[in-house]
Formats: sequence, structure tokens, C-alpha cells
Amino acid sequence: MIKSIAIDMDNVIADIETHLVNIYENEYKVKIDRAALLGVSEDEAFPDKTAARRFIHTPGFFRTVPLMPGALEALEILRKKYEIYIVSAATEFPLSLAEKHAWLAEYFPFISWKNMIFCGSKAVIKTDYMIDDHCKNLDYCLGKPILFHASHNVNIKHHFRVNNWQEVLEYFEKEEQGEKGA
Repeated sequence: MIKSIAIDMDNVIADIETHLVNIYENEYKVKIDRAALLGVSEDEAFPDKTAARRFIHTPGFFRTVPLMPGALEALEILRKKYEIYIVSAATEFPLSLAEKHAWLAEYFPFISWKNMIFCGSKAVIKTDYMIDDHCKNLDYCLGKPILFHASHNVNIKHHFRVNNWQEVLEYFEKEEQGEKGA
């Protein structure tokens, strides 16, 4: 039976952090020190504490997010061996629904609409693996939770962490080797 992977969008395949920093720097004409973002939530990351939420609620924000480095190539590899589901708690940001769907269609045309899940709580997701940048999602994962590195989660220690998509691929290679040896 083919195993399944739930993959988050924001800060996992879509580089929200870079997008927020770029917009902030452009709008406020101030350089953001990326090291200052470590361990800080997006809402607290910028000198103007209202900026991140305002940007996220701006039409077009989610449609113009850059692709996370290595995500496209990794998903093309993983989809050959796993059932891939893109899972986003998009209902928190109602404007994002159509934008995220269009973004996925552009960058990941091989992901069927049937494999796009826009929800509120991810606690209902029942896949073999979940890759996410938030513990609020991984803590309820019934399969194997994988924490994708983001500045806001650097102090989280209770989930297996990957720092980039190359490490994701290495993790799944080891999983496959372990299954072959079992």
C-alpha cells in the first residue's frame, strides 16, 4: 500500500518568511536582520507589530509568495513513491484560498485538486507523515511528524527536524532503506 505525506504550504513549500521580509523592507525602507527573527513568531518579528498580519490579509499576498528552494524538485521525486497531499490551514486567511490554489496550479501542476486540502485544524489529517513548520499541527499528527525549519520554530525540540528539502529527501531515503531491511 502506498504511503501518504501531508505537506504544509506556508514556510514549507512557499517561502512566507522571505516574502514578509521583502515586503517589509520595501514598504518601510529598513533592512531586517534575519538573525533577529530567530525564535520569534511572525506577528512579533518586525518593528511594526501589525505589519505581518496586514501583509497576510492583503489581496495578492499568497499568490506572489516565492517558492521554497528545493521544494519543486523534492515533490517531483516524492510523488513517484508517495501519495502527496498539500495541506494548508488556509481558512484562517479566507483571501488565501483562491490564491493558494492558483499558486499550487502554477508551481505544482502535477498535484491534483483532489490532493489539495484547505482546512482549519489539521488534526483531521490522517497521513503516514506530516511535514509542517508548526507544532500546533504536528502535535496531532497520527503518522510521523516532521518539523520543517523556520525562524519562528528554532527553539522547538520535540519533533524530528529537517532544515531544507534536501534533508527531507534524505529522511525518506532512510525510511525506504529501513523498510527494505525490515
